Amino acid sequence: MMEPKKRLYLDNAATSFPKPEPVHLASDRYSRSVGCAVGRSATGKGQEVQRTVDRCRLRVSNLLDIGSPDRVVFTLNGTDSLNLALHGLVKPGDHVVTTHWEHNSVLRPLNFLEKQIGISVQFVNSDEAGRVDLSHLKTLLQQRPRILCLTHASNVTGVLQPVEQIAELTRESQTLILLDAAQSVGHLPVSLSKLGVDILACPGHKGLLGPLGTGVLAFREGMEELIDSVRQGGTGTTSNEAEQPDSLPEKYEPGNHNAPGLFGLDAAIEWIEDKGIDWIRNHEQNLTEQLCAGLRGIPQIEPALETETQNRVGVVSCNLKSLDPQTFCSLLDEHFGIETRAGLHCAPKAHQALGTLERGGTVRFSFSPFNTTEEIDYTLESIAQVASAV
Repeated sequence: MMEPKKRLYLDNAATSFPKPEPVHLASDRYSRSVGCAVGRSATGKGQEVQRTVDRCRLRVSNLLDIGSPDRVVFTLNGTDSLNLALHGLVKPGDHVVTTHWEHNSVLRPLNFLEKQIGISVQFVNSDEAGRVDLSHLKTLLQQRPRILCLTHASNVTGVLQPVEQIAELTRESQTLILLDAAQSVGHLPVSLSKLGVDILACPGHKGLLGPLGTGVLAFREGMEELIDSVRQGGTGTTSNEAEQPDSLPEKYEPGNHNAPGLFGLDAAIEWIEDKGIDWIRNHEQNLTEQLCAGLRGIPQIEPALETETQNRVGVVSCNLKSLDPQTFCSLLDEHFGIETRAGLHCAPKAHQALGTLERGGTVRFSFSPFNTTEEIDYTLESIAQVASAV
């Protein structure tokens, strides 16, 4: 019997753990030694806060190739970013196209808007690998939908969508692309301009390795004229005006920021810059291939979807034939200290497409830069032990 590890965290698609040490130091320093609100003080400490938040905004802009830090909006999380975009952009009677691989952060707002203001929603077909069927998309684009909501990488299978090819198709119909990059930003190079998308939403606490309570909404030039502000309040600027300012990013950032979270996010992105996004991508690809290759050697394992490592991120879902996902997950945690996630992963239509909905979903393994090849070896040995015992 192997010696169980104290804790092996493989649930980074939910939130990353551990965080780089500078993230803790930066958030703690803010809370203990700084403490000023963002944009509300001209004191020395207040200016330090503003400089740090501005620097964090610039880091995000550079990382995502936005072109201007003013078009980087800080939010509560990825869900908040998607809601701000959808509620601020969609108008009564609009037509929206999306995929079966979306998270409930897209599906539920669309369902709400469908019922409340009468938008129409269509789902584009996918191929066997879970990627958008481009020929079907061409057909749907003939109706000139206002928006295409698209996940960059599935949070169930890790499969990457061919975003650049999709963006080429949408140009003729002038359809806007809202990209949910929750599982891609921080894990691989992501350029808003190269991908050709109009709006990008992501959390700060997953691939960006920042604290919970941080998120990003970023958009190309001109989108600020189309996206209404759905929250209004104080910004520390033009306080004598009754209207929410149109200036960026104040238009979308009323109220006090999560300053300790943004201090941590700034430190996290600096860590990513120093480590190198290409190194992170290569490291996680190697871990993914190692796990997938090992799982193929365990006959009782049912992979949710097989696809090439270069066309996915470090997210792998599977089931054990003789166990439900929740029991499989619990055994890995209880006996081997391996933390994964079982269930539908807030993506019910994805599991419907995979045929795993009725079973209760899958067990998902997801990686960060801190996972190691030794941990994957241990995980595979642990899975094999569970499989042989049931």
